[in-house]
Amino acid sequence: MNLMVEQNGLSYSDYLQLDKVLDAQALQSDAHGRPVHDEHLFIIIHQAYELWFKQIIFEIDSIREMFLYDTVDEAKMLEVNKRLQRTVMIIKLLVDQVLILETMTPLDFMDFRDYLSTASGFQSLQFRLLENKLGVRSEHRVRYNQSNYREVYKDNKVQVEQLVASETEPSLCDLIQRWLERTPGLSKDTFNFTQKYKEAVEGTLAESFKSIEKEKNPDVKKVLLQNYKRKREQYDSIFEEEKHNVLMARGERRFSFMALQGALMISLYSEEPRFHQPHQILISLMDIDSLITKWRYNHVILVQRMLGSAQIGTGGSSGYQYLRSTLSERYKVFLDLFNISTFLIPRQLIPPLTPQIKTALRNLENHNGLEPKRENKK
Repeated sequence: MNLMVEQNGLSYSDYLQLDKVLDAQALQSDAHGRPVHDEHLFIIIHQAYELWFKQIIFEIDSIREMFLYDTVDEAKMLEVNKRLQRTVMIIKLLVDQVLILETMTPLDFMDFRDYLSTASGFQSLQFRLLENKLGVRSEHRVRYNQSNYREVYKDNKVQVEQLVASETEPSLCDLIQRWLERTPGLSKDTFNFTQKYKEAVEGTLAESFKSIEKEKNPDVKKVLLQNYKRKREQYDSIFEEEKHNVLMARGERRFSFMALQGALMISLYSEEPRFHQPHQILISLMDIDSLITKWRYNHVILVQRMLGSAQIGTGGSSGYQYLRSTLSERYKVFLDLFNISTFLIPRQLIPPLTPQIKTALRNLENHNGLEPKRENKK
């Protein structure tokens, strides 16, 4: 029997608690006796953002939970992909939602801006939690009014505790790295991917150098040699862990040496059936990073349009200038995945998988053979 028609059954309104949701738009302009039409839109848009942030956190937390267990089987990987793709679709919606706010003119906003007092989007706890859970690190953040971002929440002990917890628990980025480090084929005892890949690259570079030596024009030859040197240095950084770690210390790389090797192997062998799902995960992670960057950019343009470039934000920040500074790559959590393309080689040069590794991949009950351990701290 349909529960909706049972006696004392929940109604649509009760189930969604619409009395709370639809009564949550308290216009400050109305309270001051000067109701402003567009303030209602402003509140609805930001409440919708917060609801979607809550859903994204819900999805990301569930994915993190899957990776905390000792075994991540193929069925779980399918679910991970589904939830990541759902997250991507939600952030796409958030990017487009900014366009609705742009139907409000700067004068429309000025009609109620003063009523916001010190309220600011920077105070969105959920967005900070989301950033931390994805893997944005404190050292990569732009300082807010010369202070740590947590200063905004210092008067709320519970919120500060939530932020600290989100910084100390393994982020999605941490867990993805541990997963990638266990990619089958990296070990010398199985396929020894790094060595085989290095041999293929060295062969390509040797052919390139021979071609350069034949160049008769000294100016052209000089440019070609410079490009060759730069390319060799790039490859050396992915073959030599010490050089990789130097780049990590400079903030130019985020993944561990082995995690980067795993990501590269998955990218090169993405057409292998056992790497289809892992490769899709890497794509979705880049999509999330890209879309959050687009959302930040749209927000920056909106603020400039509404307030110009010099006006101080309601929360006391430098407004447009501060927001523009968050568009840098320091906020890209999965930066290394974007740069994997630097190290791709033509299909015909990719070392063929041996019969042994192909058998091992077929026999893996655990998709991609990765078994992150449950931990409480990074």
